[in-house]
Amino acid sequence: MKNDIQWARSLVGRFARQKIMVIGDMMLDRYIYGAATRISPEAPVPVVRVGNEKNMPGGAANVARNVCALGGRVYMRGVVGRDAAGDDLLQVLKEDRVCTRGVLRYAGIHTTVKTRILAERQQVVRVDWEDRLLLPAKVRNAFCAGLFSAVRSMSGVIIADYAKGTIGQDVVNAVMRSARPNAIPVALDPKENDNLKLPGLTVATPNRKEAFALARLPEQPPRANPLKDQPLLQVAAILLNRWKPAFLLITLGVQGMLLVSRNRPPRHVATVAREVFDVSGAGDTVIATLLLALSAGADYEAAAELANCAAGVVVGKLGTATCTDRELQDYLDMLTRTGVKTSRRS
Repeated sequence: MKNDIQWARSLVGRFARQKIMVIGDMMLDRYIYGAATRISPEAPVPVVRVGNEKNMPGGAANVARNVCALGGRVYMRGVVGRDAAGDDLLQVLKEDRVCTRGVLRYAGIHTTVKTRILAERQQVVRVDWEDRLLLPAKVRNAFCAGLFSAVRSMSGVIIADYAKGTIGQDVVNAVMRSARPNAIPVALDPKENDNLKLPGLTVATPNRKEAFALARLPEQPPRANPLKDQPLLQVAAILLNRWKPAFLLITLGVQGMLLVSRNRPPRHVATVAREVFDVSGAGDTVIATLLLALSAGADYEAAAELANCAAGVVVGKLGTATCTDRELQDYLDMLTRTGVKTSRRS
């Protein structure tokens, strides 16, 4: 029998055959880098002399970027304005090999932009331009109809909800009506929208803070052992009952993940990160890897373990980063050399 990690490596090799749709709130992350050597005479704030700028996909667009980095074929669905920021966002997605033919450009909105100004790697300020997405009923109905017809040709779907207005019950209904009869896995990255009805959902992946907020309970300090963290287990039970997914994966930062389903005991997937520099953006990597693995034939426990390995790669990098399929293969090789095993479940 193949050992566990050899099997995981073969699973990663099947990522390139998966067609993944990512639906959600698209944003442009703009970084301005410079040096601060003096304080402004106008106010007690640093003066940053700009050295360079960089545009990157944000929100649901960063989830799509992560799927593409892992080798999957990505089809982005969302809404951007007919403005310069929308042009910039579509350009960086094109550079990342994300298909944007299904992205709606609408003149009545401004593309969401989050600008971070950094001096010597220290963030000085973040400036956000954003409006809640409000589309005329006719336009929104057409957007949902396009989703319904396109989902059936996908291997999997990620709904990336950043609470900016793209994801509503109408969008969820269109996805689920097409995905369920075709046995297409659907993953939800939730933020604040706790009223969605999600019949047939495969998995939801909130982080710990989001899970408590979505369960409408005050967040409690984490316990050393997540399997004995009663407030966390209570939150998991609430979300399982509300959404009724096949399973729930709560990401716990340096503690790894809590994997919960209705018919098996909760399971703690401990982090396999060698070093943790930055956990920002790791959730996007987790849901991208998880859905690719499920689409490629893994069951939920094996998919969670592979997602945990991908998270181990990105938290070892500074800033919002991605994990490539090559990096994930190399990481699995490292686990082989060090004697660490993953579980073979399918």
